[in-house]
Amino acid sequence: MNDQRPATTGAGTTPTTAPVAPDHGSAARLLADRARLTPDRPLLGQRNGDTWSTIPASDVLARVRGIAKGFVAAGLEPGAHVAILSRTRLEWTLVDFAIWTAGLVSVPVYETSSPDQVQWILGDSESVAIVVEQEEHARRVAGIAEALPHLGQHWTIDGGGLDDLVRLGEDVSDADLDARTASVHGHDDATIIYTSGTTGRPKGCVLRHDNFTATVEGSTEAMSEIIAGDASTLLFIPMAHVFARFIAVMSISAGTLVGHEPDTKDLMRAVATFRPTFLLAVPRVFEKIYNSAEQKADLGGRGRVFRAAADTAVAHSEAVAAGRVPLLLALRYRLFDRLVYCKLRDAIGGRVQYAISGSAPLSPRLSHFFRSIGVLILEGYGLTETTAPATVNRAAELRIGTVGRALPGVEVRIADDDEILIRGVDVFDRYWQNPEATAKAFADGWFRTGDLGRLDGDGVLTVTGRAKELIVTASGKNVAPAPLEDRIREHPLVGQVVVVGEGKPFVAALVTLDRDMLPGWCQARGITPALSAHEAAYDERVHAAVQEAIDAGNAHVSRAESVRSFTIIDTELTEASGHLTPKLTIKRNVVMRDFAADVEHIYSGSKVQTTATPVVAGRRRR
Repeated sequence: MNDQRPATTGAGTTPTTAPVAPDHGSAARLLADRARLTPDRPLLGQRNGDTWSTIPASDVLARVRGIAKGFVAAGLEPGAHVAILSRTRLEWTLVDFAIWTAGLVSVPVYETSSPDQVQWILGDSESVAIVVEQEEHARRVAGIAEALPHLGQHWTIDGGGLDDLVRLGEDVSDADLDARTASVHGHDDATIIYTSGTTGRPKGCVLRHDNFTATVEGSTEAMSEIIAGDASTLLFIPMAHVFARFIAVMSISAGTLVGHEPDTKDLMRAVATFRPTFLLAVPRVFEKIYNSAEQKADLGGRGRVFRAAADTAVAHSEAVAAGRVPLLLALRYRLFDRLVYCKLRDAIGGRVQYAISGSAPLSPRLSHFFRSIGVLILEGYGLTETTAPATVNRAAELRIGTVGRALPGVEVRIADDDEILIRGVDVFDRYWQNPEATAKAFADGWFRTGDLGRLDGDGVLTVTGRAKELIVTASGKNVAPAPLEDRIREHPLVGQVVVVGEGKPFVAALVTLDRDMLPGWCQARGITPALSAHEAAYDERVHAAVQEAIDAGNAHVSRAESVRSFTIIDTELTEASGHLTPKLTIKRNVVMRDFAADVEHIYSGSKVQTTATPVVAGRRRR
């Protein structure tokens, strides 16, 4: 690699070698230190209907140590791999820290994983035990147990399994447990996280204890405003994903109150009752919040007012970024703050000041909108291989449309082909039992992210696309699909968008409808009875609405990059269908395989496929 462009770090310098983190031992010490410093500080929230109780740091540590002693008493040897299969809940965090406290290595498994996926992860990781959430999960594991002779014991959370572990470990002394924890060094394996697998089998990404401790240290410095004082957060994205898990670890280290919500359908009620000060989510969550608010306004006959308020919010944020807010805009903003924005703040608990967004690009319009209603969305960038964050926007220097500067201890550089390269305290150790993949992941000591980007003079990173997802049309035009898809997906009626056009004469898109938003959309437009999802896929009014979404997206790209045709797929792209990863990322290769006929039909020359005539544009063939 002959890249001569300088690297940038969280400190804005250009060192020739990556910083070396001191050996802080096991990441379990982050909880132990917090309990020692502030034993009475509320650390975990426990939901009981619409009320929440809190568990102080000392009690959290006691529960974790009790479970850890159970693992020791169960005969699990130091370094053994223990899997966790559960939704996001308080016990997930307890078990995670207990595994580390007992000197073991955790292997998260998405609870939505198929039996084949569970078998692959448990088999490849050589897990010797597993903690599951429900009896259904236990049955799923039992069904593949014959193929996993090394998998011995399992405990079910809802079946009292954690209580069983605590009783089992009653004879394990504090000294014996402390010796297990103390024997762990920072360079030892902490966890094996299997990537979502947008292509092929997921790889086991091995993160060390010092990946967590050092990255927590840098992130705590970079996000000090967010976790200061009586900060609190509600976790609802899967804990099996490194994003939520890292935030849980950082929050516990900082003394930030953490709540867990396993059911995203109940999210808004949980947010309203827990009243967090910051949230973390993928962009789709923010899109849903906005679209739901707009639809509610439409149904109440206030749709025009809401859209005027939204336009004002965006214009106000853009003016703030430019350094001057005109008087008339400021007055309009204050009016809508009393009429509209305050109600949106109340809907998300009334205390949320910050949100951390990752996993995919967030629309700049949404970022501006939320900033004006009082919620700073701080986009960051990272992968499983970088222990979640590598860069993040700081609250004091938010630059919408970017993912901020590198964290302390992390360096970022751009290769000659625009690939983002990273090295530092957050970069993973290796792929589990996969030296070939590990070797391909590095170049001259730098981790090759596979993403494309650019750095400005201040070291602020902008992600411009993913190398493997770039579409090259027949004319040789390179098109990054994600930004265009994000713009189109802002429309409340649009569920998912997959931009296509590899080797084709123009860019097109496969579109699905948001079935949750469809009934309200119909009601607001007097369409009764409401269209079914199947009927909507062929309805000219729906196609006209999707055309509006396409036009809005096209307004932000060149003619060569714009979507010239689309088709509505009469189905949903979901994790269950195999088309989305657990973090809601499109599996493009699977979509292209399963809907190859639809793509070919777009380019067949059929007149109803062109967006030149909006009413019939993209009509799905029957």
